[in-house]
Amino acid sequence: MTLLYPSFLWLLLPLALLLWSSPRKVMHIIHLIVLMLIVVTLSRPVQEEALQEASIEAKDIIIALDVSYSMKATDISPTRYDFAKETISALLQANPGDNIMLIAFTTNPLLLSPPTTDHALINVALENLNPEFILTKGTSLEKLFKKLASMKMGHKNLVLMTDGGEEEKLEKLTTLVQNADISLTVLALGTTRGTTIKNQDGSLLKDKEGNLVISRVNPLLESLASSVSGAYFTASNTAKATADNLNDALQNNASKVQSVEKMQRHYLELYQIPLSLALLLFFIVHTRAVKYLLILFTLLGVQAEASMLDNYHLNLAYKNYQGSDFNETKKQLKQIKIRSLQSQMVLANTYYKQHAFKKAIQTYKSIRSTSPQIKQQLYYNIANAYAMLESYDKAKIYYTKSLQLGEDKDAEHNLHLVALLSDTKSADLGIAHPKSQDSSSSKSESQEETKESKSEDEPSSGSGGGGESQTQKEQEKSKLLSDGTQEQHPLGSKVYELINKGYIREKQPW
Repeated sequence: MTLLYPSFLWLLLPLALLLWSSPRKVMHIIHLIVLMLIVVTLSRPVQEEALQEASIEAKDIIIALDVSYSMKATDISPTRYDFAKETISALLQANPGDNIMLIAFTTNPLLLSPPTTDHALINVALENLNPEFILTKGTSLEKLFKKLASMKMGHKNLVLMTDGGEEEKLEKLTTLVQNADISLTVLALGTTRGTTIKNQDGSLLKDKEGNLVISRVNPLLESLASSVSGAYFTASNTAKATADNLNDALQNNASKVQSVEKMQRHYLELYQIPLSLALLLFFIVHTRAVKYLLILFTLLGVQAEASMLDNYHLNLAYKNYQGSDFNETKKQLKQIKIRSLQSQMVLANTYYKQHAFKKAIQTYKSIRSTSPQIKQQLYYNIANAYAMLESYDKAKIYYTKSLQLGEDKDAEHNLHLVALLSDTKSADLGIAHPKSQDSSSSKSESQEETKESKSEDEPSSGSGGGGESQTQKEQEKSKLLSDGTQEQHPLGSKVYELINKGYIREKQPW
């Protein structure tokens, strides 16, 4: 057991002092005990449950930060680089649920933080990046866009924070952005007048001929944003105002909202116990119907599988599912705080109905049960989804697993069908769909409501279970990502070597 708000326990100190110093009157003592139980209730005792994978709706946003030497210029206070960092922090706060990736780039791009909804990790990576160790003086937008094009992420929302360097390849950069499927938002850091740049020793940076280097914002950035129908911004008076402008541009982009899988910790609420005791004590001393109250609190103490509110949303999800309103079904399922077998089964069936077969498979495999009937149904549904994806070999495996747990005419029929399709797929004979959850047996809708709830959260047993479990490394990684108390390690020298790679051959750093 743990407390989510342990700071409330400080209120027990004055109550304990009153209890110790007050006259020994029964009513007075009971009232103080009632107050103590209420304080314990406010501290919110919970029982931690295992990490569960949750699906959330989020946009994919990539923040590319220029960390080249010219970002030390002070025409934007305090420096271009520091202003960019403050803007990123404000942008993260404005988009708490989005999947954000952070890339630092000079002549070479380097991934500092992979796509994550845990923005604390991004802030850690940003704070541990020391620009003093970056020797590169150039800025290569071409290499950045090529790197983004190589990432298999689908549509990308790119927030580019840079002074632009000295690149002049507008047509080539435009083609790279379009081919990479990027919605571009540019934050141009710098002024058209430009400024000098100080070295670490306080002297001004000069070129090989001894002339002072003047760093200006590259006008190519505005032309690039215009050519790809992107948004172009310059620095506002504050980083917060600048972040608001960038956020408005991101919201206006016709970007795709995707489903992001994230490990989340769920809790079993225990506040009902001290609260029930407090109410019981109060009514014992102030009412005569004690025996009826004892029966009432006994009933309230029985832990249900889900709260009344969760059952309400689950019933609405069933109704919307039966009415084929699958978007509303998912909306209601997201309101459920404690996942149950029934809610997960309905969610997986909803994905299946929407032809999101990969998501359906993933959800079916995440369900754990020791019931052979439920596991048989899960195998059957997984096999159906693989068959719809034309992964006939995998479908045969799961139809076989389903039949190993019991006789099933539908599974047997579909097994013969996918075996035939697997053998004749190359002959292009067309696709015959196996019997789905709409058949008269309607397995996923009937069995999910009749199985006992005691099997929902128990580990899977037997050969295979409801789905493959995470490997130990994946569990350790999920634990690390969800634990905000992990020690923060500074970036190693190898990171800066990767950033600085190739800087020796630069001919025109600005």
